Amino acid sequence: MPRTAPPFFPGTAATRLALAAVLAFGGLVARAAAEAGAAAARPSLAASADGTYVLDERARLAWPRCVEGMQWTGRACAGEPRLFTYSEAQALARSRWQAEGVNWRLPRVPELRRLVDRTRQPPIVDPILFPATPMQWHWTGTASVNTATVNPYNYGNVARGGSGESGLQAQQGWAVDMETGEARGNVGKGTRLPVRLVRPLP
Repeated sequence: MPRTAPPFFPGTAATRLALAAVLAFGGLVARAAAEAGAAAARPSLAASADGTYVLDERARLAWPRCVEGMQWTGRACAGEPRLFTYSEAQALARSRWQAEGVNWRLPRVPELRRLVDRTRQPPIVDPILFPATPMQWHWTGTASVNTATVNPYNYGNVARGGSGESGLQAQQGWAVDMETGEARGNVGKGTRLPVRLVRPLP
């Protein structure tokens, strides 16, 4: 018995081509969305015209190229980083504000974490924009960060009295590890850490 040809459906080839085009377009859209997401995750940082600051146009902030104790030479950061207790760091920001009439302050946790480019593996602070950054914890001005719901059976919450409010809050502050972008709120305020102050855009 002769073989019968499969039934012919008009437009089948055109339908396949259209489906392939849709799938290809979907792939392009997905790739573009992923690239846009990665770009959004990267901080929008650039050196100022005179090279003194790193400007974050999106956050409207200006960062010194060097941590406190070091000076920008026009090409690099010279000197040694100074280490501060939390109260010394706050006093430094206040005195700089009074002396210059500019709102210098300790950065908040999310602001300082933005300097660590976590889209890179391993994460890194841009060594061109921020040369000689100490790869250690830096003080922030964040008072508290709500990281989790209180669990009265969690040892950390028991140590805080189980109320969600830290009994040690007066002695502990928030710092960011500039090597990884990790933030911690249990750093003793008497600990001496590097400081990078921040100010509004000029």
